[in-house]
Amino acid sequence: MSETGPEPIRARVVVVGLGPAGPEHTSEATLSALGAADVAFLRTARHPAVAAIAAQLPSFDHHYEACETFEEVYARIVEDLVEAAERESALGRHVLYAVPGSPLVAERSVALLRADRRVEVQVLPALSFIDLAWSALAVDPVAVGAQVLDGSSFEVEAAGQRGPFLVAQCWSREVLSRLKLALDADGAPARVVVLHHLGLEDEAVREVALEDLDRVTEPDHLTSVWLEGLAHPVSAEMARLAELVRTLRARCPWDREQTHASLTRHLLEETYEVLDAIAEVSGPAEASPAAIEHLEEELGDLLFQVVFHSRLAAEEGWFTLGDVARGVHDKLVGRHPHVFGDLEVAGPEAVLDNWELIKAAEKGRSSVTEGIPSALPALHLAAKIQRKARSVGLDELGPRRPADSLDEALERVRTQRSAEALGELLYGLVALADTLGLDPEEALRRAALAARDAIVVAESEPG
Repeated sequence: MSETGPEPIRARVVVVGLGPAGPEHTSEATLSALGAADVAFLRTARHPAVAAIAAQLPSFDHHYEACETFEEVYARIVEDLVEAAERESALGRHVLYAVPGSPLVAERSVALLRADRRVEVQVLPALSFIDLAWSALAVDPVAVGAQVLDGSSFEVEAAGQRGPFLVAQCWSREVLSRLKLALDADGAPARVVVLHHLGLEDEAVREVALEDLDRVTEPDHLTSVWLEGLAHPVSAEMARLAELVRTLRARCPWDREQTHASLTRHLLEETYEVLDAIAEVSGPAEASPAAIEHLEEELGDLLFQVVFHSRLAAEEGWFTLGDVARGVHDKLVGRHPHVFGDLEVAGPEAVLDNWELIKAAEKGRSSVTEGIPSALPALHLAAKIQRKARSVGLDELGPRRPADSLDEALERVRTQRSAEALGELLYGLVALADTLGLDPEEALRRAALAARDAIVVAESEPG
């Protein structure tokens, strides 16, 4: 007893684990504590071990339905437990809190509760799902240096590491897709095993290919994944960017409202800003550090757009950023048989011709012009159509005029004063640029910018 009087009775919470599966894995110590408790709560009633509890206990499942994030769920659980413990402490009693598995393994609510200074927390040990996992995998976790991570934050927690990993809380296809995404860019693990409902009658332990990870089972809160031996560490920066976009979609009102259509303007603007930055480093003089930094920044902004669109698609269940990366990787390998196969090519022009043939076969297109975006800038569109026509030997079709007939085309514009005649002249100028090896879009851009600069100079002169 202190000089100022007796110490106040501190609110107390006793935490027990229900074990990883059915009632047979629940310890006698846990059952005894539950039977003696005056007030007890379940984190969730959706667990097979709940059948071992005689009394009907209240759970916090309502928070899962009301909250948008797991972190918010766990924070509310802690507040409810502290409030109940403070209320019961006035009666000389404590509160019991029962969680699935072990209280000390992948239990965020227990970690938050133990860090709360308002309550005293006592934890009773229990069997965890990881004990069943090591048995099912025939793995000694100490011998192989295994790490246990949460599926919802795998990209961040595993960044820069090679594993092996036992990934818990793989409760949805989205979590499995994100897990696949984090690994796609760095090479598949030597072994991928899905662990589902360990210790239950429908237990399934299945080795799968990485690309099938989110397709082989209907996951829930009793699903885990074993990843054995990555060839390379999990990419840190791309994983952090993908996780940032996911967080923005969850927490930022503006980002949450965006759609593929609403982002179109931003994608276009970022693309043109990249083109401006490329122009800064592509001049005759050596690129300055500021120009190089500007290009890096603008490429990052454009990459953000790609990640954002991929995130929107993942939320719809269409595809993930990993699918996008894998798709373009496989497409480029297929279209470069002279690099990854035994095809021989004579030079760059032959590469382009072969590219068009492969692309047409892939897409099942009847014309090389199919798939050309009609919204391209007009000069760029004309140049692209002419290149496509040339690749199949049809470059003389259309209003393509050789250089010696441009005067004739110009005269028709003067006499007819029609859009058709002007279009033919411009199309012929694009053809002339092609014969000279020049980019008509870039040539006109330079002329326009030179005119802009001349106007600025003229405006600055007195009088």
